[in-house]
Amino acid sequence: MAKNQMLVAAIENGTVIDHIPSEKTNHVANLLKLDELETPVTIGYNFRSKKLGKKGIIKVEDKFFTDEEISRLSVVAPNIVLNIIHDFEVVEKKTVVTPDEIHGIVKCNNPKCITNNEPMATHFHVANGILTCHYCEKEQDINKVELV
Repeated sequence: MAKNQMLVAAIENGTVIDHIPSEKTNHVANLLKLDELETPVTIGYNFRSKKLGKKGIIKVEDKFFTDEEISRLSVVAPNIVLNIIHDFEVVEKKTVVTPDEIHGIVKCNNPKCITNNEPMATHFHVANGILTCHYCEKEQDINKVELV
């Protein structure tokens, strides 16, 4: 392969999600419901990365994600980078940051919590990688959560 040859084709307009820990690539694709899109999606695993060793990359043509969609990503893969592409050029880079509060993304691991027994959305406060349930105050490590 030539030095300047790309492993994955460039996109004209859309979003490239980069620096995904390779083992989290499917989680990211599922959270963003990429299988429901009508536009082309490229998902790649195990690309070489100086930061991660191995990384995943997802390219989504003609799709720009909302802040709410991006905040969902922070739960499974903090520090990923979204490259916003217009006319084959990166016009903006966004690093995904975990918000102070998370709504309806993570399941509370307390079986007695009201969110596990009533039809209502979960609500967590986030600090230093620990999620605290707004309702029952049960704490859980952000790296060991179960998604709703």
